[in-house]
Parts: sequence; structure tokens; C-alpha cells
Amino acid sequence: MRRRDFITLLGTAAAWPLAARAQRLERMRRVGVLMSTAENDAGSKARIEALLRGLHQLGWVDGRNVQIDTRWPAGDPDTIRRYVAELIALAPDVILATGSSSLGPLLQATRSVAIVFVIVPDPVGAGFVDSLSRPGGNATGFLMFEYGISGKWVELLKQIAPAVTRAAVIRDPGITGGIGEFGAIQAVAPSLGIEVSPVNVRDAGEIERGLATFAHSPNGGLIVTASPLATVHRQLIVTLAARHRLPAVYYENFFVAAGGLMAPTKYELVINLKTAKALDLNVPATLLARADEVIE
Repeated sequence: MRRRDFITLLGTAAAWPLAARAQRLERMRRVGVLMSTAENDAGSKARIEALLRGLHQLGWVDGRNVQIDTRWPAGDPDTIRRYVAELIALAPDVILATGSSSLGPLLQATRSVAIVFVIVPDPVGAGFVDSLSRPGGNATGFLMFEYGISGKWVELLKQIAPAVTRAAVIRDPGITGGIGEFGAIQAVAPSLGIEVSPVNVRDAGEIERGLATFAHSPNGGLIVTASPLATVHRQLIVTLAARHRLPAVYYENFFVAAGGLMAPTKYELVINLKTAKALDLNVPATLLARADEVIE
């Protein structure tokens, strides 16, 4: 999600009813924020900074007329559930939820507290809202992307590495996005002559073992689907892809900036030529022409 979209979203969340805003000096408002990553994650910290700036532009200043309580579970399901209970106990006026892993437990715990969500790929399919136009219930927000882009990842992997006939797919089976993205990849892969194998992302050891086993056979590639845990372990995943010489497609640009091969997000394609060279890949001119950004 682009920073300006994030500011706009939280500006909407901050637009309390006029009567309530007229009384904002009389009562401190409270906003709970349930992130999905660790507190030291640079991208997530930038989103929090965007939140504070957006609220400030609308007259809401943390510690003066609004109290913002932020929790950072680093993708751990047990920690998320504990933080959900903590935030609800604070009786906030609204809770910001980032990702399906945060939103799901929140909706299980409350149907009365207002929730604004971001970075959720399929809120309707997951049962979080009734529809995009009329969400109903106590939650509203924005999609991260639609599952069709996952099929595009398979096509790009085949284009940049034509010899690939097998692809490991790193996914979180505990969230609807992980299941949906893997399903979209499975639907496209056979037509491209690629067999896909899931690698769960519950912890670092599971990722290392899964990729080491997968890399024993030749002609392999890697696709990394969106999840908080993949974000938390992104440097490990990029390192393992390089170690096992697996051409890889990632769901976010920051993987490429960290040395990953390529990532199309929101139908934008980013390619790291240094990584392609290390893998002895000749990036087709047609693919370079389609790229929105090339890192050399």
C-alpha cells in the first residue's frame, strides 16, 4: 500500500461524527493499532509515521486529544491473540488492523468496536466483510491486491528463468491470503509446465528445511506469497534463494531492494539485474521493457 493511500485511509478513520469532534477537547479519544510485523520493521514504522501525520493534519495529536496504543506481534499468532485482548480491554473508539492475521482474530473477539483494515488481500472471500461496496458489520478498509496477480508471478518466473519446471511456494497456511494466493498459483502453473510445492513459513527453521529439501532437485524456482511472517523473515528468504540459486519472485519491492530477483506489486514490475547476473540469467529485453524499475 502506498503511503498516501495509508494517510487517506487513516484520515477517514479519524473523521469522527461532527458532534463527537466538537467535544474532542472534553474527552480523550483512543485508537488501537494492531500491526502484523515487528517494531523494527522499516516499512511498518513508515506507516505509523504516516498515520501520525495524517491524524495531525486533521487536528488529532497523539497524547493531546487522542491516545494511540500500538502493538507489534511480529506475525506470531499467540501474540496477536494476546494483543487483541489487550486492545479491546482499552475500550478504543476504533482499531486499525494491518493484514488478515490481525483482522481475523479482532473480528472473532469483537463485533462492536469499529475496525479499519489495510493490507488485506480478500476481505470478502475471507468472510471479514459482506461485500466491497457494502461491507456491513464493524469493519471496513482496503484490499492489498486481488489473487489474480499471483498467477502473474508464475508467468514472470517462467519468463525470466525458462528452464524452471518446479517452484517452491512460500505461504502462510494459517491466513486466508496464503491459501488463496497458493490456489491462484496452482491454477496457472500447469499451463506453464511448472509443478508447485508449498513451503510453510511458520518459523525460520521450517523455511530453511523446506527450501533445502526442495533445492535437492534441479530446475527449481521460488515464489513468495504475502504474509506478515514472510516479511519478518524476508532477509532469510532472500539469503536462502541466493544460497540455493533459486530464481525468485516476491510480493513486495523491499525483497528486491534486499537482493531478491524481482517483485511485481500492484501490476508494477521491479527487477534486480545484479541478482539475475549472479544466477546466470539473461533477462529478456521484452521483460526489461515491461519493468517499472530496474535495479542495477
